[in-house]
Amino acid sequence: MTSGRPDITVRGGGIFGLAIAFAAAQRGAGVRLIERTRIGAGSSGGHVGALAPHVPENWNPKKQFQLESLMMAEAFWSEVQRVGGKDPGYARLGRIQPLTDEAQIARAKERAAGATELWKGFATWRVTEAATFAPFVPPSPTGLVIHDTLSARANPRAAGAALVSALEALGAEIIIGEAEEIGPVIHATGAPGLAELNAAFGKTVGTGVKGQSALFRYDAGAVPQLYAESLHIIPHADGTVAIGSTSERDFDAPDTTDIQLDSLIEKACTLCPPLAEAPVIDRWAGVRPRAKSRAPMLGEWPDRPGHFIANGGFKIGFGMAPKVAQVMVDLALDGHDAIPEGFRVADNL
Repeated sequence: MTSGRPDITVRGGGIFGLAIAFAAAQRGAGVRLIERTRIGAGSSGGHVGALAPHVPENWNPKKQFQLESLMMAEAFWSEVQRVGGKDPGYARLGRIQPLTDEAQIARAKERAAGATELWKGFATWRVTEAATFAPFVPPSPTGLVIHDTLSARANPRAAGAALVSALEALGAEIIIGEAEEIGPVIHATGAPGLAELNAAFGKTVGTGVKGQSALFRYDAGAVPQLYAESLHIIPHADGTVAIGSTSERDFDAPDTTDIQLDSLIEKACTLCPPLAEAPVIDRWAGVRPRAKSRAPMLGEWPDRPGHFIANGGFKIGFGMAPKVAQVMVDLALDGHDAIPEGFRVADNL
């Protein structure tokens, strides 16, 4: 920190906290980031890292916010790498989804028109031949797939390390454990933070949902990610492929894997045959924060002046992070409120 004293405190070393801290440091603020356990201790320490858009129809503020964040992502992650010197594993390589019948084909073509209107030429959504993407393509009974060019991926653990390196290069203070809060405080504390908010507000504003994922040793190259039968299959730049995740509202152990992950691995090998001979090199389980909706929960902490909340964003945190960081730093440092309808803390109370 140039001044030797923080201008802002960020609590939480997951993707929201790290991205917010980076955005603040980029503006010249002195930043103190406090993480209780370790960087990426919660849901940001998994494998998947899918930065994938909502379908281009029934447009609403959440979808617009996500679109703007996905459009910011390449510049955001390039700057993280430039500043800190570490590769976050980001690439916008698109996504493939199989089309199983004529009704799905017709719906996909309607959505292609929606993408043309809503994505405004930044990316495309089209129906095309599955064979174009062989061998890294899921089975399609119709021989057709959706190929969108908006979807991207980032390697969650590499992205966290890249953000830490960038923060250190900018002079930010990263504390594992506890420390004094100085300046405005942004609480980006994931599922444990939601539990604390539930207690503070005396009602349920969000909850943790367990997820399990696995990592294969398979170098697919620079190819699109797959999404089929509710399963993400994400080729990463380091010669691995991530698959996931389960969504478990009821669970006994938050950080252990079980037969549900075995089933996902089996499904992944069916949907993506090249994985059938590849070894599984890591398994992960963790609890992801889910506000009342899947939208992020952002804004001032009611009746606690100088404190702010950045939480939620169930399953879409990595894609939302650049825009979340921008609006939270605008709010905490400048008093400028650009949080969209449906994202505010009050919307969850």
